[in-house]
Amino acid sequence: MATVGEALALALKRAGVGVVFGIPGVHTIELYRGLAVAGLRHVTPRHEQGAGFMADGYARATGRPGVAFVITGPGVTNILTPMAQARADSVPMLVVSGVNARASLGRGLGHLHELPDQHALAAGVAVLSRHVDGPEDLGPALAEVLGRLGSGRPGPVHLQVPLDVMGMAAPALGPIAAPPAPPAPDPAAVGEAAARLGRARAPVILAGGGARRAAGALIALARRLGAPVVMTTNARGIMHADPLAVPASPSLPAVRALIAGADAVLAVGTEFGQTDYDMYVTGGMAPMAGLVRIDICPEQLARHPAEVAITADAGAGLAALGAALGAGAGAADGAARASAARAGAWADLSGAMRAQAAILGAIARALPEAPIVGDSTQPVYAGNLWHDAPRPGGWFNAATGYGALGYAIPAAIGAAVGLGPGAPVVCLAGDGGAQFSLAELMCARDEGLGIRFVIWNNRGYREIAEAMAGAGAPVVGCDPTPPDFAAIGQACAIPHRPVPATPEAVAAACAAPAPDGGPVLIEVDAR
Repeated sequence: MATVGEALALALKRAGVGVVFGIPGVHTIELYRGLAVAGLRHVTPRHEQGAGFMADGYARATGRPGVAFVITGPGVTNILTPMAQARADSVPMLVVSGVNARASLGRGLGHLHELPDQHALAAGVAVLSRHVDGPEDLGPALAEVLGRLGSGRPGPVHLQVPLDVMGMAAPALGPIAAPPAPPAPDPAAVGEAAARLGRARAPVILAGGGARRAAGALIALARRLGAPVVMTTNARGIMHADPLAVPASPSLPAVRALIAGADAVLAVGTEFGQTDYDMYVTGGMAPMAGLVRIDICPEQLARHPAEVAITADAGAGLAALGAALGAGAGAADGAARASAARAGAWADLSGAMRAQAAILGAIARALPEAPIVGDSTQPVYAGNLWHDAPRPGGWFNAATGYGALGYAIPAAIGAAVGLGPGAPVVCLAGDGGAQFSLAELMCARDEGLGIRFVIWNNRGYREIAEAMAGAGAPVVGCDPTPPDFAAIGQACAIPHRPVPATPEAVAAACAAPAPDGGPVLIEVDAR
């Protein structure tokens, strides 16, 4: 008979999990016994925060939930930041943790890795957290967390198993039920939305990360309506190089003007978050006439009310709208309006940001199949304002939503693991942010991943220093000395390539793989 740890791992394998990110410990031995029995691949980061960000990058690159195993106590607190980032950006992630023996919980007896209430702590960040209080609870708890991963707005879920339960004999687990199907679009709401959009002479579509996997339906509807499509950061690449595409932030004045000039706005899979729609915190978004929203989450729809709200998966909602509209001619000037918005948005950028965006464009042209995974650093901020990614999922970072530093290096590792052997991935981190997770370079070396780690080295926290100076505050603490990245590369057995901050140099360094097909460390002199 399988133990609880073995049954859990076998159930995850049956559910389609192939990879687990984690750091083993004495509090997860029985879970790791299960990994061996199930034959699941294990990737060892150097920190539990790295495990969480790897699971995040894996999920964004593959569309499948990322899974992490962590120990009791510090393992859980270390992974809370990645869980919060995943929640902010609607990324499906499963965190399985140990917890101290049941008789000790909440008693403050000074046990190793003890927390006052670990379950409540994780539940405050996860979209769902379940505690396995005995072997009989494993099946129902797994069904709940796996069901939640596959339904509603995605996010992190958590399952904790006490140390004294992990090694107990588990009852036979039947098949885990498939997640409930997303709600079908309400025909009345679809009909009303189609009538409003069909009458529009200057429609605009706002696409968020929830629309990323509905590119075909979105493109078809945009062309039927003749509507420019403004893509938020997590939607970039849906309409690469399309005449109707506006791959620029709705925080920019020119894009806001496009939205304000619309007589009907369709928003798909977007929460209207500040880091997309009011990045400069100027106090508001563009007015949106005749707003129609499609979102899988009714709570999100309630937070920003619309004239018509359709609770549905983006693909299903867009397809239903397209069918209700039928054939017909949309606005004739959609491509011209999109072109003007693109030109205006580019002009809205500072000269430095245009130079950085040009480097991103050169990387994308050199490696169009490679996602660019970013941290909070100056060229990533520029790309969030303007970058036309070559494909959906080709541009993502932690500079939106929760905004956690240290994301790029481990998330790029997770993406590379998910995309498979030989798949190129570009990681873009600043010298400051990279120091949050430099140790994870060794994980990329261990796994032989073809990641181009691009370090934008401006010798400190340049963006923060400029913000302090702009606010008239003394610039304090913004000049941490960067390490010798050539020596770091040598220590990690990763080739080091120093390059100037020009599109040609950075793109050429990214295009050339390492001799062994493994990682490369590219240091951009951005002083």
